[in-house]
Amino acid sequence: MNADFLPPAADKALLLCDLTQSWSAVGGGVGTYLRAKRAHIIANTPHTHLMILPGSSDAIEESDGGRAITVWLKSPSVPFSPNYRLLLRNGAVRKALARYRPDVIECQDAYNLPWAAIRHRRDHPGTALVAGYMTDFPNVYVERPVSKAVGSAIGSRVGKLCYDYCGKLYRQFDCVYALSEAGGGHLLRALGVEDVQILPLGVDLADFGPDRRDPELRRSLGLSDDQPLLIYVGRMDIEKRPDIIVEAFRTLPESLGAKIVLLGQGPQKDEFEALGDPRIITPGFVTDRPTLARYLASADLYVSAMPNETFGVSVIEAQASGLPVVGVNGGAMPERVLPGMGLLGPIANVRAMAANIQAVLASDHRAMGERGRAYVSGEYSWPHSMEKLFGTIIPHALARAATRRLPGVVPAGSLVEA
Repeated sequence: MNADFLPPAADKALLLCDLTQSWSAVGGGVGTYLRAKRAHIIANTPHTHLMILPGSSDAIEESDGGRAITVWLKSPSVPFSPNYRLLLRNGAVRKALARYRPDVIECQDAYNLPWAAIRHRRDHPGTALVAGYMTDFPNVYVERPVSKAVGSAIGSRVGKLCYDYCGKLYRQFDCVYALSEAGGGHLLRALGVEDVQILPLGVDLADFGPDRRDPELRRSLGLSDDQPLLIYVGRMDIEKRPDIIVEAFRTLPESLGAKIVLLGQGPQKDEFEALGDPRIITPGFVTDRPTLARYLASADLYVSAMPNETFGVSVIEAQASGLPVVGVNGGAMPERVLPGMGLLGPIANVRAMAANIQAVLASDHRAMGERGRAYVSGEYSWPHSMEKLFGTIIPHALARAATRRLPGVVPAGSLVEA
């Protein structure tokens, strides 16, 4: 911990705000992080937690004696991603911020909402702004699809413009974190963002573990004890590349007797179901963590083809469940899947992924899974993540904010005396 940025005094209560587009009630990396953050705040700090989120209607919810506040702002659903909504109402966001006047505003996406926070800070200069680089959106949502549609030359040019935008945006925050070096740390520094922190996310080992394995669940999927079950958890869209997983799976020899469960929703789900392959099982999103833990522990191998993971929460949840991982050598995946915990192959290579699946299943894959769980247990706990957030990142942002305060302008509950 940097001695220049001491953690908040225990008797100083802050109002901490999270402002994001990327909320899903049934999973997702940002949603998982925010639920863990709120639980930590309520259980271990004197602070109050405010979340401003897209919802089906305008509403305000309070719990835990008023220390957990959620402001829902009516927003339309994202096409093909029904668990997400698009919050474009910056005016309503600014009204909510003006009403509550948080000490710290944290943003987890790079679109319109951070600009609402920046605008709020103009009127309240003592407000600290924190940003998390949760998605490599210039590559995933811009450069790659544009390149596919009109060619790599234009795609690369547009992608560069988006990265330039990221640099301009994030340089305005008091503290910026990435989830890993490969998942944004190196990139943000190259864009001129100073003092980028690394905030690894976590997994609750009490929720996920090999002891959640459920023989009845396996039987309900038509599996005998010795048949291998592969599993993928996440959105079924071009960003996550589950199509590569399915293509690789379908090249496996039928004598292997393998099946695969794809947990999630998205535009590619209908395509997979249209294949009519009884070995491909698509239950949709699971709506509770215990069911997800049962599915993971009841599988034998986790597969992912996502080349631009900034962290990979689903990967560490699978590892916590005792699964080896077959993935790709891109993004943060090499930082999650070390040698002996699975196999990584080239990006978008169906043949290599199929070969790695067979190689892992033919080896002592349970020992691989045990090594993965031991690694996750030591490196990726939520208490460790929260220690970094509350011990370094938030104090750093507050210290930066204190240097630009105007006389008489102090956010409610500020650590810094007027």
